[in-house]
Amino acid sequence: MKNGVDKEYFSNLDHNELKEPLLFQIFVVNDDFTPMEFVVNTLEMHFYMDRKQATDTMFEAHISGRALCGIFSKDFAESKVSQVVEHARINEHPLICSMEAA
Repeated sequence: MKNGVDKEYFSNLDHNELKEPLLFQIFVVNDDFTPMEFVVNTLEMHFYMDRKQATDTMFEAHISGRALCGIFSKDFAESKVSQVVEHARINEHPLICSMEAA
């Protein structure tokens, strides 16, 4: 009986309902108080950037006001933003990361 129920369930699924997850961009936001070295270290630690990429990203944020750190699924992006902000607060820096739909 269980196999009959499973077949009925799967035959009723509309495969067109399956969609790619929405993606979100994470940005590091420039401020006048967080040391540049802390921003670089944070990008290396949380976004697995190498030193050059982290430094370039930090300078882009410094010049433009914000810089893209990566594009992720919503849950992962929310988690990363939370981790970065918590890391900054523990170290007494006002660094902010933001996310928006890609």
